[in-house]
Amino acid sequence: MKVLVTGAKGQLAMEIRSILENKSSELGPVDKLYSNSQMIYVARDDLDITRLSDVINFINKYRPDIVINCGAYTNVDKCESDYESAFKVNSIGPRNLAMACEKIGAKLVHISTDYVFKGEGNVPFKEYDLPHPVSVYGKTKLLGEQYVRENCSRYFIVRTSWLYGRYGKNFVYTIMKAAKEKGHLDVVNDQRGNPTNAEDLAYHILKLSLTHEYGIYHCTGKGECSWYDFASKIVEYSKIECTVSPMTSESLKRAAKRPEYSSLDNMMLRCTIGDEMRNWGTALKLFIDKQR
Repeated sequence: MKVLVTGAKGQLAMEIRSILENKSSELGPVDKLYSNSQMIYVARDDLDITRLSDVINFINKYRPDIVINCGAYTNVDKCESDYESAFKVNSIGPRNLAMACEKIGAKLVHISTDYVFKGEGNVPFKEYDLPHPVSVYGKTKLLGEQYVRENCSRYFIVRTSWLYGRYGKNFVYTIMKAAKEKGHLDVVNDQRGNPTNAEDLAYHILKLSLTHEYGIYHCTGKGECSWYDFASKIVEYSKIECTVSPMTSESLKRAAKRPEYSSLDNMMLRCTIGDEMRNWGTALKLFIDKQR
């Protein structure tokens, strides 16, 4: 079996690689099928997914059985001004991979986001709820989903949110660093969602990839909180001397609008391979304990 992973320098792809090299995760061992698999990790320098001819030639050359697309333009505010780049990476890139995968009969796992939803209400969004993004980032990610569905018959679209892990930049590392340096933080308290440990997400992606349970999935940590709650727990678990105060999103004056409520319900996981995602607080504490 051959598995191609794009976005190789990102935190999710690096987590997938780490789990496979260790042959297990905190949630348990990975399937033995991966032990004898050829893993191909590519960053943008190796493969520009926005170029259809490059993607088709690359896929035809290596003929992977599974493609896991972790590549994305994730700077939410910058997407508002650099919308063509966001469109190319978040929409055209997945389309190209979907077309190439369909030609050789490969499965495609495409990672998407909670930002495809408008963010109104107080009930976690299920996979059948209609998306309505309010930012360029969310709009380009949704179009990427649509292109995958239109061009590939063997797809898994996996929406996640508030991702953090051992590799790269993320909210947990940012808060820990700022807390040590400043001693006081003001954090948004009017947006709610699900913090997600990258190791938990990677484990479920690898498990899902071996099945034929195609469709749209939500895969996030259990439970919900605000960014303020999230930051407060990071500071508490890190045992850093720092106070955290709530603030409004409006006071930040950011370029892109964020959904006020984007909590996701992992219904499809429960109905297929099983939902082993941990409670967000439990996973966060174990993660921070390992950093100390």
